[in-house]
Amino acid sequence: MKTLRLLCLAAALLCLAAGTPADAARPAIKRGDYFITVLTGPTSGIYFPIGGAFSTFLGSIGYRTSATATGATAENINALLTGQGEMAVAMADSVIQAVESFGAYAGKEPAVKLRAMMGLWPNFCQIVTTADSGIKTFADLKGKRVGVGAPNSGVELNARMMFEAHGMSYKDCRVDYLSYGEAIDQMKNGLCDAAFVTSGLGNATIRELGTTKKIAFVPVEGEALDKLIAKYPFYIKATIPADIYGAEKDTSTAAVMNIMLVDIKLPDDVVYDLLDNIYSPKGLDAIHAAHSTARANIKPETALRGIIGTSVPLHGGAVKYYTDKGLLK
Repeated sequence: MKTLRLLCLAAALLCLAAGTPADAARPAIKRGDYFITVLTGPTSGIYFPIGGAFSTFLGSIGYRTSATATGATAENINALLTGQGEMAVAMADSVIQAVESFGAYAGKEPAVKLRAMMGLWPNFCQIVTTADSGIKTFADLKGKRVGVGAPNSGVELNARMMFEAHGMSYKDCRVDYLSYGEAIDQMKNGLCDAAFVTSGLGNATIRELGTTKKIAFVPVEGEALDKLIAKYPFYIKATIPADIYGAEKDTSTAAVMNIMLVDIKLPDDVVYDLLDNIYSPKGLDAIHAAHSTARANIKPETALRGIIGTSVPLHGGAVKYYTDKGLLK
């Protein structure tokens, strides 16, 4: 029996030694004391189900949570800065513009209180049209009815940059400031020729269009793509595979990372706890189940994509977490 007790004691000591010094030093979190509202996007897009999965999972481990449908990036940035949420999905390009006060945020006070928590997935600039529209190139948009996104939304900011890179402006088209869900509804009825959809691949709204129309995409390529990336280096070259939506061929385009912002007022140990649980096997399983885009992109090794090297600072709790895990030097 004495030998058995000694073995049990040794096993217990090994279990204690297995924890990292950071784990031992971290205080216990009273999760029920914190309400985490996750700001997502329109119900027709990818932000909503994936953001909802974050909220549901965090609720399952004891936080009080909710997920709010929003107009996406621009609305989320404003809502986070005005205390209307604790976590928010946003496109990195818009966040950088808000932090540095340029582009759509020119003339406004720099949003120095924005803090990043983790990288999410790339948003692909998908310029959707139909096979019978006659639109093959970006120049073919001239004179057409084009949905460019709600005013100052992340989609609309991308549209402006795309037009600029092609030496065009909104004056070249009949522009409608419609969300991409509204624009695609208009396409179904023959009232719109093309729509800008900045989203993860497999967008449900585009797929729905494909049930009644033959989908095609307008490429962003060549010199225009090079000019876009040279001026706005948060873009990367990307490809929309034909099989995602049943298009006839792969399409060259640009993409920009989505990131998760977090309220600067949340304590460091809470943000650390959020990340520690999100990146646990249980957390990743719950979030990956929401959408194939989450499954393909949300993982520890891509946690800092779209953040490191930009002007968007990490939350202090995220800095500690990534440093402890060896992801940040």
